[in-house]
Amino acid sequence: MRQLLLDLDAEQPPSFDTFVVGQNAELAQVLCLFSEKTPSQYGERSVYFWGENGAGKTHLLHALAQHPHSRYISADAPEEQFWYSPSVDLYLLDDCDQLTPAAQIDAFALFNEAKANGAFFVAAGKQPPMLLQVREDLRTRFGWGLVYQIFGLSDEEKLDALERAAEAKGISLAPGVLPYLITHHHRDMQSLSHLLNELDHYSLETKRAITLPLLRELLHRQIQQERGTNDQTPAYQLPLAPTDQN
Repeated sequence: MRQLLLDLDAEQPPSFDTFVVGQNAELAQVLCLFSEKTPSQYGERSVYFWGENGAGKTHLLHALAQHPHSRYISADAPEEQFWYSPSVDLYLLDDCDQLTPAAQIDAFALFNEAKANGAFFVAAGKQPPMLLQVREDLRTRFGWGLVYQIFGLSDEEKLDALERAAEAKGISLAPGVLPYLITHHHRDMQSLSHLLNELDHYSLETKRAITLPLLRELLHRQIQQERGTNDQTPAYQLPLAPTDQN
């Protein structure tokens, strides 16, 4: 198993195959066991993991949700999503730091029902359990099982992920494109992967090879769209990466 997010096509559901392990080997192993409805080596059936935006929390939960008898529950899901069902044996609760007071009560009841019936429970948030701004009994439940911090990727791991994703999709990239991309764009893998996909589409649309000038042109167009202006500043005036010689 690996842990770099390579989720380039929105229509492709997240999976463990598109996640590169990096520093998260033990967490990845536990989640793989849970996907097979097998307890961890410690006999645990619940896990809470936390980390910054873009580290892959939601990706992993959605990957688990692809398995039979699983249910993904967002923080703002309707009340009935928090109800226990004998047909579900893997519950996946996302964004625990955003649960409303009512949802916290529902999550607490669901955790207890899942535990009493031998179901598996996976939850994720931005903070460790002790720092979550939720009711005390729910915070305690999140800390009952295994707790992991999920770590984001280094620049080297991001480059490796993007290179392999481009290769898998048959995208030909000129030297320097990816180093420039990760230093001149949002640095989370979801945004980087999305931009690589857009770059591929833009290359096909314009019938031009993917080079640094093409990447800067696309970034400039995006800046114009975000600002909602008719600024005609040439794309070549965008800052160049130190390795850019084009």
